[in-house]
Amino acid sequence: MTKNLKIFFVAFLLSLPFWWGISTLQNNLENFLYQREITTNPRILAALAQEQQLKQKLEEMKPIKDKDNYRNLRINARSAMSLLVSNENEERILFGQEINKKMPIASLTKLMTAKVALENYNLSDKIKISKEAVQQEENFGKLKVGDVLSVKELLYPLLMESSNDAAFALAEDYPDMNLDTFVSLMNQEAEKLHLSNTSFTNPSGLNPNYSTAKDMAKLTKVLIMEEPLVREILSTSEINLYGEQLTNTNEFLNYNGDNWWKDKIIGGKTGYTEESLGCFLLAIEAPNHRGYLINVVLGAEDRFAEMKKLLDWLGEAYQW
Repeated sequence: MTKNLKIFFVAFLLSLPFWWGISTLQNNLENFLYQREITTNPRILAALAQEQQLKQKLEEMKPIKDKDNYRNLRINARSAMSLLVSNENEERILFGQEINKKMPIASLTKLMTAKVALENYNLSDKIKISKEAVQQEENFGKLKVGDVLSVKELLYPLLMESSNDAAFALAEDYPDMNLDTFVSLMNQEAEKLHLSNTSFTNPSGLNPNYSTAKDMAKLTKVLIMEEPLVREILSTSEINLYGEQLTNTNEFLNYNGDNWWKDKIIGGKTGYTEESLGCFLLAIEAPNHRGYLINVVLGAEDRFAEMKKLLDWLGEAYQW
């Protein structure tokens, strides 16, 4: 080692405490200035307090797994999901099985049909039922050629009885609207809501429309929060409307068991085709006022049995 290099090395070592002191002084000064700012600026104090309260609420809403009762769950369906939405609008997935798997959703399609109708029509707007609407494959809704019904009246058979006639009427029998335009609006709405794995070719679900459990849960959350009429209809078991008795296809609305979730049902939507198999979406209130749960089962042989299994598991697997 040369003499100059030795001098440089010694000088460097001797200067380390100095630079360390400068760095420490700078950090202390920054901390001092930061502390002084937050104690003298009420806006910063309020923001910090709000952030701390939110963190505390998130911890409070987080279910804790009960290791004694927790067990693995397998839903006999192609896809299933349970999403907890807290009172602060925070989300937590409590169960997921192939939640991003794209598959046919049958009449769950009609949730988007309702959303587009509500976005583009007035509830009092009148629609004349055409022969083509009544000829749609099904016998639900009890619509007759020449009937003139309001958009609101058509939403009930659409969502309660899963009426394909009502879906067709809403999509094509409204002035200045046709099937292609309506379906285009459905896809635009899906894009707007960031349902990236969802696509529609028709308003009923008779022909395959595709989505995922995750996207369906997201759409349902929007409908529950923003569309009180949809929430009301999905929770209605029976109603006499435009001279017809309508019955909801959601069997859980008349469930007689003693399960923990029996009296917490907000509403749901069913669907079935040979290709999609059984589909069922159900929203319920979470235990102890922690928000609500959106539960989705897609592609099940017995959609009601698998949904019951999922709901029972949620009560056993988490300490609420």
